[in-house]
Amino acid sequence: MGKTAKLFFGFFLLLVVFLTYLEATEPEPVNWTPSYMSDDKIPLGSLVFYESWENTNKWEMEEISIPPFEKLADSLGNGTYFFLNNSVAFDQDELDRLLDWVNKGNELFISARGISPALMDTLHLETKVFIPKNDLSSKPELNFKNSSLKRETGFKFKNEFPPLFFQQKDSAAIQVLGQINIQGDDKNKQPNFISSDFGEGKIYLHTTPEAFGNYFLLTQQNHEYAEKILAYINNEKPVFLDNYYKAGKSFYSSPLYILLSDNRLKWAYYFLLVGSVLFIIFEGKRKQRAIPVVNPLKNQSYEYAKTVGDLYLEEKEYPELISKKINLFLEYIRMNYKISTKNIDEEFYTLLAAKSGNSIALGKKLFEKMERYSNHENAGKSEFFELAEAINNFKSHSNGKSGK
Repeated sequence: MGKTAKLFFGFFLLLVVFLTYLEATEPEPVNWTPSYMSDDKIPLGSLVFYESWENTNKWEMEEISIPPFEKLADSLGNGTYFFLNNSVAFDQDELDRLLDWVNKGNELFISARGISPALMDTLHLETKVFIPKNDLSSKPELNFKNSSLKRETGFKFKNEFPPLFFQQKDSAAIQVLGQINIQGDDKNKQPNFISSDFGEGKIYLHTTPEAFGNYFLLTQQNHEYAEKILAYINNEKPVFLDNYYKAGKSFYSSPLYILLSDNRLKWAYYFLLVGSVLFIIFEGKRKQRAIPVVNPLKNQSYEYAKTVGDLYLEEKEYPELISKKINLFLEYIRMNYKISTKNIDEEFYTLLAAKSGNSIALGKKLFEKMERYSNHENAGKSEFFELAEAINNFKSHSNGKSGK
């Protein structure tokens, strides 16, 4: 390396060190990610709300970390199912099971900016964005409709975000419990908190989950807003707190999470990477040895399986082929969907339908065919190919939902 190249390299290294120092000493920006996790301290986390709620000791609470579809399949008791997140979107099967549970005298509470379209259609509702009329400010203000809960000045946000409100379609039978408006525009108030009777139960919908965030609740006396909303929730029955539909994560998403979450460790890691690259550039060519080419062993699994299959076909051992086809399919279910095949009952068919995307009826039909052909000692070529086609069709119509 010449003198000029060394000077250039030294200047470049000093520049990298200087820029790294500036980046490492810069204060971290505020994290406005809408988490709503019960242990998250960021502005849109909900540590303050959940801790304050639990400290009241008026409600019996249970945290649920599995999908509502699975929880309701386990015969969920009576109470209130509480959802708080930036978005809560149920699929049709899950919504049907949830509404059936509400219809039996239970309560459903959802606070989210994005509420399941199927649920909104069921209640003949839609959400719209509040558009400021006078200026560019979009700081929302919340209040209640009930005179005993309503506050004269309203509950105000310090930060700006596009507020949402409910609009009725057709003849929606709802009761307006709370309203929202842009600060300074008191005449234009729209419903953001409503309730609707559903069978013997009740559904509560709320479009402003930011009101349950740490930043809002720790501003002035805004904690009273959450307290007054909780007054609508029955405290004589348990409250089931959803932890499945959450934007935040309560687990590390990567092995590098701890390393990169600390500035000093993060930049030490970056220096190690840069040093490794520089070492490869300047030292790799000089010391690298020729790497011999080693051809990998040829995979003969397919040829072996084909040979065995042809042997069975040639010998016309169709009952044996049917038995092996069924065993392979059962192993496929255990490996891909994480479902035990020991007991083939209604619970098995329900889980298989939920995780494979096929209907319960299709699963029952396939297993009936498998049982019929497995007991058919004189099964022939047509029965084997018919069963193979049915299994392949079941796999091809799977929506990719596997147990994880």
